[in-house]
Amino acid sequence: VQLQASGGGLVQAGGSLRLSCVASGRTFSNHAMAWFRQAPGKEREFVGSITRTGVATYYSDSVKGRLTISRDNANNTVYLQMNSLKPEDTAVYYCAASPKSARAIAEGDRAMAYWGKGTQVTVSS
Repeated sequence: VQLQASGGGLVQAGGSLRLSCVASGRTFSNHAMAWFRQAPGKEREFVGSITRTGVATYYSDSVKGRLTISRDNANNTVYLQMNSLKPEDTAVYYCAASPKSARAIAEGDRAMAYWGKGTQVTVSS
């Protein structure tokens, strides 16, 4: 599986962005998907994950209620809708795929099988 994220950019605080991550290959629906982010000088952190079918999602406390993950298995795409953005959301955002469960990823199993290149999100105050 190859992953390509896009949709990043510069937005003012309180604004919105939608990130997309397109996967190649025919095994997309066999993988839970997740978004991570890494701010300058900080470690990469978990943002959220979604089950193979998209029926359930899990989020970090810092983004819960503002960011929403969804997926379209017919088009091999996972999305990250980002609302009410804050300057502290500034980071490079990465999508990743895992054959493990979305819940396991959320609970700390961060050994993802595939990673996409990141897309920069900058939120100005």
